[in-house]
Amino acid sequence: MFTARLLQFLHVPLAAPCLLLPLKSPLKKHMSKKMLRTWLTASFGLLASGAFAQQVDSLSFIRSKRMSDDDLAKKREGRFVTGLPDLSSDPVTGVGFGVKTNIIWNGNRDNPLFAYTPYLMRLRANAAYYTSNARELTLSLDVPYYKGTRWRYRLDFKAQQNPANLYFGSSEATLGRLRLPSNPGVTFATYAEYDAARKALRPGQPGEAAEVTDALSNRFRETEVMLNLKADYALGKGKWRVMGGYEIQHLSYATFQGTKAEATLPVTGQQTTAPNGTALLRRDAQQGLIFGLDGGWVSIIQAALIHDTRDFEPDPTRGVYFEAANEFSSPVIGSQFSFNKLFFQGRAYRKLPVGKRTVLAGRVGVGNIFGKEAPFFEFQDQWSPDGSINALGGRQSLRGYRANRFLARSLAFANAELRIRLADVKLGKQNFGLGVAPFADAGTVRDRWQDLGFRDVRFSYGAGARIAWNLSTIIYADYGLSKEDRLFYFGIGQNF
Repeated sequence: MFTARLLQFLHVPLAAPCLLLPLKSPLKKHMSKKMLRTWLTASFGLLASGAFAQQVDSLSFIRSKRMSDDDLAKKREGRFVTGLPDLSSDPVTGVGFGVKTNIIWNGNRDNPLFAYTPYLMRLRANAAYYTSNARELTLSLDVPYYKGTRWRYRLDFKAQQNPANLYFGSSEATLGRLRLPSNPGVTFATYAEYDAARKALRPGQPGEAAEVTDALSNRFRETEVMLNLKADYALGKGKWRVMGGYEIQHLSYATFQGTKAEATLPVTGQQTTAPNGTALLRRDAQQGLIFGLDGGWVSIIQAALIHDTRDFEPDPTRGVYFEAANEFSSPVIGSQFSFNKLFFQGRAYRKLPVGKRTVLAGRVGVGNIFGKEAPFFEFQDQWSPDGSINALGGRQSLRGYRANRFLARSLAFANAELRIRLADVKLGKQNFGLGVAPFADAGTVRDRWQDLGFRDVRFSYGAGARIAWNLSTIIYADYGLSKEDRLFYFGIGQNF
């Protein structure tokens, strides 16, 4: 009776007691050593299978995240390193050189988490230098479902300096045509026309040299050191998670008035150099239109509610992702700024019955910044637990427009991609999936969230190539087009 109850507790079939003969049983003397070893192996095998079944049952909160059979067959076991020379290209920061590395711990196939998580642990270390003199070092540790529990822990560190940030204004007026900082009455239909015009030598205005150029008047330099700690907890069956985090960062800014820059003579078009005029960011700060140009310490408490049924986070084939994310900053928690940012994002992925791996992917995002004196730099990105999104313009939102091209307190955007796998190639122990991804983007900004709508929406479109390296590392090359610009991007990671 005791044996039967024990077997029931361990989820072992009741037919098994015939194998669990007492060691003093009369039958023992009729058993050879080989038979005894067989009996012990079978007995403990059943016990182990019962314990395994119980462990799998305890992981029911991630069952919806099971990878597809095709992707699971390609997933590598154990620990491995993916490292790439970081050759990237962005129309703002320029060509980048460096290294991107991932140390990934996947565990073995008999691990109950193997089919349900992208990895047991990932350590990412990236360092890059760009031709614009931008430089960046990032470290990131991600531990999903720590030791089979409902907790996920993340730690991120970043140190960067970027002298190529762009600023075109901080209101819905940026939806209009491009304007010269020194002469907003003159507009331009394309970025190429605008870029040529701002390099033209002009007479200096009050506070400027006698003759100046506006070649750098839309640029500013940002220097940042940031540390972020966050954890989330899976609720119920694991489709919902709550997250909390804390971030501290120090920021400093500089503009380039007085710096020698490119210039052209208005009549002959001859190339020369001249001091740069007053930057647009400086002009807006002097007029009280923006705050935060002096930089300082920013302390932030983060919170989010997340719904996630994606099957494989780095490159999903099915599922949805939704988040309501909030960042709160106040002198009460040691910050020099007061603001409250709210961002909603929804993503959906659906595998189509076309080809070997064709996925339709879509995203919608809506955000708003509360606080009359919210710093201008918070307008430039929307915080997401799954990775912040630079807005609005650039690789993460509108790929046919420059980064920060449209900036205001409220924004809305949408993206759609058709990710088509053309071939799978195996080189040694490395798996590579080759594909293409035509895309379309749309977005707009407003000074008040109540005014968000379908008026003055900006569109871009294009196509890209994708290489999936061992599933987890996605290499992209995108070419985006709009009425204003033509832009090329190259790097690592899916857009969403």
